[in-house]
Amino acid sequence: MTNISKILVGIRDSQLSQIQTDLILNKLKNKGNIPSEYSFEIKLIKTRGDTNKDVRLDRLGGKGLFIKEIEQQILNKQIDIGIHSMKDVPSQDEGNGLEIICWMQRETNSDALLSNSGKGFFDLPSGSVIGTSSIRRRAQILNLRSDLQIKLLRGNVDTRIDKLHKKKYDAIILSLAGIQRLNKENLVTEILDHQIFLPAACQGVIGVQGKKNTHIKKIFNSVNDLHTQDECTAERNVLRKIKANCNSPVSVFAKIKNDQIEIKIDIFEHSGNKIFDRIISGNKEDYMHLSNQLGNEIIDKLGQDKINRLDELNDFDYTP
Repeated sequence: MTNISKILVGIRDSQLSQIQTDLILNKLKNKGNIPSEYSFEIKLIKTRGDTNKDVRLDRLGGKGLFIKEIEQQILNKQIDIGIHSMKDVPSQDEGNGLEIICWMQRETNSDALLSNSGKGFFDLPSGSVIGTSSIRRRAQILNLRSDLQIKLLRGNVDTRIDKLHKKKYDAIILSLAGIQRLNKENLVTEILDHQIFLPAACQGVIGVQGKKNTHIKKIFNSVNDLHTQDECTAERNVLRKIKANCNSPVSVFAKIKNDQIEIKIDIFEHSGNKIFDRIISGNKEDYMHLSNQLGNEIIDKLGQDKINRLDELNDFDYTP
């Protein structure tokens, strides 16, 4: 597979994945923490989510569609580590012998609106066509503006922006972090406020995945952000507790400030009706206890059967 000096890094075959990989590896080099006997080599891997660009993600399975092929190559010793957008990594632990060995500091996790007209979300004319591939964003749009049309939007960021500019959509919603990393922030019409548009768990975070107890973990210690790690672990633990996944219209965000952590969650029906929202806070060291408590509250109020049914969506496109 590899010799002693080469670390093979598996990533998705996309411009954003390559930029994100450069960000974390350059940060590592700047820290001067790479032993002189090691070097990195990038291997581009096409995932199921990348090769099925016209199919709804939830219809493809929805769980780990952008990482499974990379994970399998780690397990098969074809690569040493994978670098992922952490919101693509399922929260459910399948006990496959892998772990996230590094969490890069999260700088932003908001969603952003791009519109052809330059109008913000609440100023879009009734009946405007808005594009997304996210079931969460779909529910949030309907919660706020049920007079808008929603149309499925797949493809990489450039493809989605190109479809917008070709007037196939009046507006689209994307992750702000991805837009910024691609140096396309000038195209953003509006950054959507967390008060009305809470993001997905781990949105904006880059993570490094490897085998448990791999010696490579030590190399990444200098760029591992403990606050981001604890925040994202809390977010993922809430989803794990309620058995939610990327098909579920769930937003969750944890933030550590000083010695406190705050976890906020919104849960919607596919109609856009908000059926649960809660903010819980406490000592940052209690993040697992707090996320477990929040998960139990959700189950007590909604019931596991109802939560499970949130994965089921017949028609993605919506016309008022």
